[in-house]
Amino acid sequence: MRRRRRVKIVATLGPASREPHLIRRLCEAGVDVFRINMSHTDHASLTGYVATIRAVERALARPIGILADLQGPKLRLGAMGGGGVTLETGSVVRLALEQGLGDATHLCLPHREVFAVLRPDSQLLVDDGRMRLRIVEAGPESAVARVELGGHLTDRKGVNVPGVVLPIAALSAKDRADLDCALELQVDWVALSFVQRPEDVAEARQIVAGRAGILAKLEKPAAIDQLDAIIEQADALMVARGDLGVELPLEYVPGRQKQIIRAARRAGKPVVVATQMLESMITNAMPTRAEVSDVATAVFEGADAVMLSAESAVGQYPVEAVGMMDRIACSVEGDPYYRSIIDAQHSEPEATTPDAIMAAARQVVQTLQAAAIVSWTSSGSTGLRAARERPSVPIIALTPVQSTGRRLALAWGLHCVVTEDAHDFEDMVERACRIACREGFAAPEQSIVVTAGVPLGTPGATNLLRIAAVGQHAKAFETAS
Repeated sequence: MRRRRRVKIVATLGPASREPHLIRRLCEAGVDVFRINMSHTDHASLTGYVATIRAVERALARPIGILADLQGPKLRLGAMGGGGVTLETGSVVRLALEQGLGDATHLCLPHREVFAVLRPDSQLLVDDGRMRLRIVEAGPESAVARVELGGHLTDRKGVNVPGVVLPIAALSAKDRADLDCALELQVDWVALSFVQRPEDVAEARQIVAGRAGILAKLEKPAAIDQLDAIIEQADALMVARGDLGVELPLEYVPGRQKQIIRAARRAGKPVVVATQMLESMITNAMPTRAEVSDVATAVFEGADAVMLSAESAVGQYPVEAVGMMDRIACSVEGDPYYRSIIDAQHSEPEATTPDAIMAAARQVVQTLQAAAIVSWTSSGSTGLRAARERPSVPIIALTPVQSTGRRLALAWGLHCVVTEDAHDFEDMVERACRIACREGFAAPEQSIVVTAGVPLGTPGATNLLRIAAVGQHAKAFETAS
C-alpha cells in the first residue's frame, strides 16, 4: 500500500467507524494512524479497537499507528435544575464550590483549583466560549461574576480560565488508568491533553518509560509561551485548534498554528494539525471550499499529519472524508508552488554526524536525481531525521522493529517497511535496492541513496551514506537468493 503523498492522515474511531470492515476501508482510503479518544472509550472498547487495527495491519502488510488520546483534566460546572437555565447578558451569578443544582443566579463549580487563580476581572469561558463571565469578587470557595455573554446552559458544561496556569495535575486518575491500559495493549502514541508546562510532559514520560511516543496537545496559550521547552520533552505535537481557539481570540489561531509547525519542523519532531478540518462532512458528502483550503494550508506548511475527529468518529461519511483529505494532500503536493514553499522553510541541520548525513542525502538525491532515500532505522531517530529534511524524493524507512515502523507512520514522507536486520554491509545495500523496487519507488535503471549506522543496529548512530545502482544490486541479490 504505497501512499502517493508525504503528509499523513490521522482518523478518529467512533460509532461511525468502529466495525472491522470500516476500519479496513478507512485504511485503504488513506488512514495512516488511528486515534482513539479516551474521553469516549472504555477499556474493553480500546482493547477491541487495538485488536481490529492489528488484524487489518496484518492483512494489508503495512505498519499502522495507534494513538490513544487521554482525556486530561476537565473543568466542568455542576448539574442544572430543570434541565437547563438561561444566563441573561448583564446579570450577576454566584459561583460556589459546593455541590448541588445550579440556577440562573447560582452555579456550582466543583474545582478548588479554579477558585485559587480567580481574581477580580478574571474571565471564565463556558461551553467552549459560547458564554462569558467576568469575575467581580473572588474568594477561596466562591466568586461573583457578571455575565458578559449569556445563553442557555445545560448540565456539566466545560469551563476555561484563559491567561492562567491552573494548579492541576497533568494526569487525572482516569488518565492514569487509561494510560496503563493503553501501554499494556502496546499502542504506539499517547496524546496528553491540556498540557500547560514542560513538567506535564516530563511526568508522563516517566510513566511511559519509552513504551510509546508522547504527543503533547497544544490547547492552552500557556503552553505556547513555553513551546521550546515542551518540544524538548515531547516526541510529537498537536495543534489542537478547538480548545486553543476558545482561550485565544480566534484570529490569533492561524498564526499560532504556523508558529507551532515551524518550531516542530526545526526540532525534527512530528506535528499534527487537528480540529474541524472537514467539519461539514459530518453531515455532508462534500466539504466547503474554506475547509479544503484549510487542509491545503496545513499541507503547504509542511505539517507531518492532518487529522479527522468527528468527521470519521460520528460522521455520516467517514470513508469519503478520508478520501477527500487524501485527494487534497495529493493535489497540494503536486502543485508547482509546493516544493518552493517547503524548501523556503528548510532548517539548517544540527551539528551532529546523523544530521549531517541526512542533509547530505537530501543534497545528493537532488544532484543525482536519485529515485529515493532508503534509511535503515532501529529506534526511529534516523527516519525522523530524514523526514526533517523534507527531501523531494520518497523516503523508505527500513526497520527490524515493528513498533518503530508503527510509530513512524505519523512522520512526514516515511514509507515504513518492517524487515529483518541486515546481516552485513552488502546485505544492507542489496536489500534496500530490492525493497525500493518491490515497493514501487525505484526502477532497475535508477539509483537510490542508502543511509545507515555502522556498526549495524546501533540506535541513533547514522554515519554512513551509500549511492547504489538499483539494477546492479537487485540482480546480485536475486542471484544470491
